[in-house]
Amino acid sequence: MAFNYIRKIPLPEEILSEVPLPEKLKELKRRRDEEIKAVFEGRSERFLLIIGPCSAHDEDAVCEYVNRLARLQEEVKDRIILIPRIYTNKPRTTGIGYKGMAHQPDPLKEPDIVEGIHAIRRMHIRAFSESHLTAADEMLYPGNYPYLEDILSYVAVGARSVENQQHRLTVSGLDVPAGMKNPTSGDLMVMLNSVKAAQAPHVFSYNGWEVRTTGNPHAHCILRGAVNQYGQNIPNYHYEDLIRLSELYLNDGYRYPAIIVDTNHANSNKNHLEQPRIALEVLESRRYSGTIRTLVKGLMIESYLEDGAQKPSEGVFGKSITDPCLGWEKSAELVRTIAERL
Repeated sequence: MAFNYIRKIPLPEEILSEVPLPEKLKELKRRRDEEIKAVFEGRSERFLLIIGPCSAHDEDAVCEYVNRLARLQEEVKDRIILIPRIYTNKPRTTGIGYKGMAHQPDPLKEPDIVEGIHAIRRMHIRAFSESHLTAADEMLYPGNYPYLEDILSYVAVGARSVENQQHRLTVSGLDVPAGMKNPTSGDLMVMLNSVKAAQAPHVFSYNGWEVRTTGNPHAHCILRGAVNQYGQNIPNYHYEDLIRLSELYLNDGYRYPAIIVDTNHANSNKNHLEQPRIALEVLESRRYSGTIRTLVKGLMIESYLEDGAQKPSEGVFGKSITDPCLGWEKSAELVRTIAERL
């Protein structure tokens, strides 16, 4: 036997009862969900910014960041909805080294998945309680979603997961918007097929149950750039890219077609300082084209308290230990600039 069974992972209902979402927050989440869905459905012209650390590895730093976002949200609330990125499953791309808080609650220690599941739920609830902003998380492992399903207002499926059938089927059962990234190859049809699958009803096996879903009409596209066979980054946020995707999108019967542009990853060649320029170019494309304005509902921005990235052992408070992020001052300035230009 190749597997060494260590201990049984608690069921979602056990974790939810141990770390419950306070009653006073449930109505806040319902209202936030409705505000965000209204953007995707075209009932609201507010712009979405899914913004925050590449990977949430420190509860205190994440909560400090999200509390600052909450104060910024008050400044721009008429034009922008800020959705904190609290990505708890995010590992290094190779899967070697740090594996994200859900697996490794302390990045300097060995993985502890049972404690990791408790830790990510505590952090999400604390951030929501203090800021009143419901968050986004990445669905790297579909089976982990039930541990956070009563807290999240947005889910992203990454470039390396978007072709996976279990991810597509799981998204079809979510009741919050879910963004499907283009794969690392940049193939737009793979992304669009993922959206189509997620919007359809399915019957499948999930967490030990046969389940039936009704489809998620708020599944949509995220453009994050591509990488060619030589390892070179190819951006896909330019005007021509947005027009091409719009043409494919609008001609094939999708519910609530929508695009979020990721300003980092292959679009920026992982140069975090390029994100403001990319964001402003996308806004200019929205000003020039009514079609792009209708479809591009927001941006995804990697941002934290401190500029750049560090090794986990360095221990700088509020600095990424995965991809480099835009620091707070630059991030706040960018959010205010976006609000002015919408």
